[in-house]
Amino acid sequence: MAGPGFSGERLVTRKTHRHGGGTDRRGPPAAGPGRPAERGPAPKRLRRGPPPERAEAKAEPSPRRHGGPGDVVRIYGFHSVTAALKAPRRELVRLYVTPAAAERLAAEIAGRGVETRVASAEEIAQRLPRDAVHQGVLLEARPLAPIDVSELPADGLVVVLDQVTDPHNVGAILRTCAAFAVDALVTTERRTPEFTGALAKSASGGLEHVPICSVTNLARAMGELGDLGYWRVGLDSEAPASLQATRLERPLALALGAEDRGLRRLTREHCDALARLDLPGAIKSLNVSNACAIALSIADAATKPT
Repeated sequence: MAGPGFSGERLVTRKTHRHGGGTDRRGPPAAGPGRPAERGPAPKRLRRGPPPERAEAKAEPSPRRHGGPGDVVRIYGFHSVTAALKAPRRELVRLYVTPAAAERLAAEIAGRGVETRVASAEEIAQRLPRDAVHQGVLLEARPLAPIDVSELPADGLVVVLDQVTDPHNVGAILRTCAAFAVDALVTTERRTPEFTGALAKSASGGLEHVPICSVTNLARAMGELGDLGYWRVGLDSEAPASLQATRLERPLALALGAEDRGLRRLTREHCDALARLDLPGAIKSLNVSNACAIALSIADAATKPT
């Protein structure tokens, strides 16, 4: 963010005159007719530093997707907060609720013993972004620790996201993953939204039920999934076969890319198969969260024990 620079009068430094290698110690000539009075030596020119905003931006650490043990994330929305209150692995810090919401959540609050502050809806709104729909509840909690690829189950079902950056999409995908009992969501540490705020609201409690496997290199993680025996299927609108006609068996990893770019080359190369979603209607492309829901429905039907 550009900020105002230093504003001050421009000051010029005058060099002292030297004669024959020495310094002229004589005073300035007296003013006379046709000779203006000479000004004394100007003060030193001030050296400008970087604007405060730019200096702060440079010193600001890079954001962490999951935060550290001392960090606090904010979860709002009735369903998201209720799920967090019921999740044993979520460490709670403080709850802000309206009187009406406090009555509805009385059992959950008593069960967790979380510090609770009753506040008005306006007071809660002041602690959140302007467009946040908090529904009378705001929970401050510790972020959930991500899991490692090695912790995935031997016969699991996982969803892999290749740089899907919209928090509403990722939240909706988490909600769908929770509905289909997905074992983990694999994402990259970079180009992934924070697992808090709008994402948690869109997940509607799914964040508490689906472990997050955060990796630094997605291609390497896809290789590790293959080493664990996972059959890796990437969704691609130009794939040679439909998902229904593609081999689907557990352990299974479904990979989805960003809506504008799709799967990156290295991600595609680490897939065992590429498949498309065949749609009967006039619209052939879907929002990535909707595509995930259809893909999981097909995968769930194909991998159920007979």
